[in-house]
Amino acid sequence: MNSSTMIETQGLTKRYGAATALDAVTMTVPDGSIGLLGENGAGKTTLIKLLLGLLIPTEGSARVLGLDTSRDSLELRRRVGYMPEDECLPLDVTCMDFVTRMGMISGLPKSSSIQRTHDVLHLVGIGEERFRPLGTYSTGMKQKAKLAQALVHDPKLVLLDEPTVGMDPKGREEMLDLIKDIRQKMGLKVLVSTHLLGDVERICDSVIIIRGGQLVAQGTLKELLGELAESLHLRVAGPIETFVERLRKENLKIESVGNQLTIRYESDAVYELLMKTAAETGVQIRRMERETLTLEDFFVKLHAKEETDGVRA
Repeated sequence: MNSSTMIETQGLTKRYGAATALDAVTMTVPDGSIGLLGENGAGKTTLIKLLLGLLIPTEGSARVLGLDTSRDSLELRRRVGYMPEDECLPLDVTCMDFVTRMGMISGLPKSSSIQRTHDVLHLVGIGEERFRPLGTYSTGMKQKAKLAQALVHDPKLVLLDEPTVGMDPKGREEMLDLIKDIRQKMGLKVLVSTHLLGDVERICDSVIIIRGGQLVAQGTLKELLGELAESLHLRVAGPIETFVERLRKENLKIESVGNQLTIRYESDAVYELLMKTAAETGVQIRRMERETLTLEDFFVKLHAKEETDGVRA
């Protein structure tokens, strides 16, 4: 496992009796901000608990930050922060006391934990409310408290399990902005588990997709979305063939049907190139529309492919 690898698994499997929650997952995950995507029940939480050493795999192995999750689970939890999905806060304890205790459980001396607690609560936006019992908190405030306890011991990696669950649209936007801000300020590696595609597109560089306990796709957003991620649809008039020929010499991928063109591109410099080439060849661009393929589009394509493969089988 090299220094730029965050997570590595080999045949990682977890069964509960006859039910398989995670099925032979083998992957290498680079450093960065990673989205773990899948429907509810896909196996995301099982994978996270295996990566934390909270569950023992039925088969296979996993390493996180270079540590074996079965043999080095105690050291692993000193280096990794975990924000669980479940409602698990002690409602009669103040946020200040709760986060301080969690820091001490992670190995910080009491004085250091108190100072770190003040720092992370300020960072997540909890002010004087820190001295109120957690039972008086709104859903959004409880999520911030869970995030704070995941950060208090200054981890290298944080695993966030459904960090926007139960939040209204405004609170969800605030939480996503907060995660991005914390990642930048603290230089953290982040794994975000969610079933919300928009959350991943907002804050993640790469994606892991799990369905039915199996790894079905992995890569950067650009790798997964492929050449269709960015395209322009044009309607033109004039010497179209000359226009297309000139553009193909610039290594642009073009599909043409009559006076309709679809152009795949990687840089916004394509706009200047199009205008220049149109002027030089005497072509008029009558209409131009940009299309960006989203993760939702990718999921639809992936599901359609699985259904087609199933029919063929």
